[in-house]
Amino acid sequence: MLQFESRIPSVSVVIATNGKRMQSLRTAVTAILDQQYPGPVEVVIVYDRAIPDPLSDIEISENRSLRIIENTRTGGLAGARNSGILEATGIILGFCDDDDTWMPGKLTEQVALWRANPDAVGISSGITVRSDGRNIVRLAPERATFDDFLRSRITEVHPSAMLYSRSDLVDGPVGLVDEQLPASYGEDYDLLLRATKHGDILSVPQPLVRVLWDRPSFFAGQWQYIADGLTYLLRKFPEFERYPKGVARVAGQVAFAHAALGHKKEAFAFARSSLHRDKTQLRAWAAYPVALGVVKPQTLLDAVQKTGRGL
Repeated sequence: MLQFESRIPSVSVVIATNGKRMQSLRTAVTAILDQQYPGPVEVVIVYDRAIPDPLSDIEISENRSLRIIENTRTGGLAGARNSGILEATGIILGFCDDDDTWMPGKLTEQVALWRANPDAVGISSGITVRSDGRNIVRLAPERATFDDFLRSRITEVHPSAMLYSRSDLVDGPVGLVDEQLPASYGEDYDLLLRATKHGDILSVPQPLVRVLWDRPSFFAGQWQYIADGLTYLLRKFPEFERYPKGVARVAGQVAFAHAALGHKKEAFAFARSSLHRDKTQLRAWAAYPVALGVVKPQTLLDAVQKTGRGL
């Protein structure tokens, strides 16, 4: 929980990058530094297994700062974010992907909501998804609980929109990003599940982050990482069994990933497990034609992403 000792608490924003999207990184950093928020804002860029660019061409105004560091922990997104969290100095801690963009009023709106609801464990907002040349607005629910996240990932609660109390992550009940997750897949979902065991996440009912899907994801085609990461989460959170449809959703994703890998036995096993709990789980049904080679996984993935959603 955040203790508001100041009306305008300091904010640190961690951006982990592999250095391959430098122009979009500059856009992301500039949007954060240009926030209308009157309090101190610090951007911490963490280069993960990449040569750091000092970004000396970016102008730093009063009450703003930019720090460049390297990942000193486990290679990958989880370790990079933890490196940034531990180096950050702000009371509030946010994340931003290196190709997403914050709207100018994001911090002002979110901190105001948090001040009015100090028992919240974190604050999010809606997003605008750029996909297939279209802008799709996705508004997050005004309140999301642990049980809500067991039932659904609630993808509208995007990691680039989230704000946490830094102390909750560093030495509080939530903890750092889980570096044991295979290839860091699902680290944002894991953090949301752990956080909401201690409070609810509230969201500003406005799209305050622009999320780009018109580019390849790091995990595009990395089906083994997806299967391993989601299987890890199912084992880590036995509470999923409270909601059969929640288990079915994740098991269906695992089934589809194994199908994309050509692992018929595993794909059929997870698909059966999923459909046993929820006969309407489309991901599980989709695993069968993919595993049998009737349709390519990317064909289905592209179709779904055009709607501004993930598989």
